[in-house]
Parts: sequence; structure tokens; C-alpha cells
Amino acid sequence: MIARVWRGITPQEQADAYLEHLRQTALPSLAQQPGQRGAYVLRRVQGERCEFQIISLWDSLEAIGAWTGGDPNRSVYYPEDEQFLLDMEPLVRHYEVADRLPAAALSAEPSGR
Repeated sequence: MIARVWRGITPQEQADAYLEHLRQTALPSLAQQPGQRGAYVLRRVQGERCEFQIISLWDSLEAIGAWTGGDPNRSVYYPEDEQFLLDMEPLVRHYEVADRLPAAALSAEPSGR
């Protein structure tokens, strides 16, 4: 599995509006892509800016490339993004998912260790 990490920064006062924009554009688009296995939207406010990261999970770089139009490293933007983002980074980062903690393990009783 591949984790794709995209980063964007908005003015702090536009953070809530941009999150709603992501809910209306990027997340539905991701959900429809073959080989896409879920995504997390992270955000943190730092002074006058808000940093967003989207971590999306994919079966393969080939599945990502099919979505991006060939180059899996290319960022995908939507027409309205430029109204919110302070910079349009052209590239993303990818990581191989080496291990994970299943959600069921989080609710399990501690083993006493």
C-alpha cells in the first residue's frame, strides 16, 4: 500500500471554508478512484496560516498515476483551490506503508504489559 501526502497552506481565516471545499471536491473525487483505499485530512493553525495535509492510501503508484493523468508525483488541484491556497506545490510525497495498527486493536483490552 502507498501513502500519498499532499500539503497546502491557507490563510487562517479561510481554513474552515477550505475544509468544506475539500469535502465537496477532493474527497468525493478520491472516493471514486480505482485503487484508492481511504484518506485523512489533517490541519493545524500556525499564527495567521493553516496547514493542511491530505494523506491518501492507494493500492499502487500505477493507481495514483491513473488518477493524476500519468505522473503519480504530480499534485492534483481543482479550479477553486487557487482562491484559498497561498502556494500551489507541484509535487507530493509517497511512502510505502510498512505496517499499521488495525482499528480493532485500539479498542482491545490492554494485555497488562
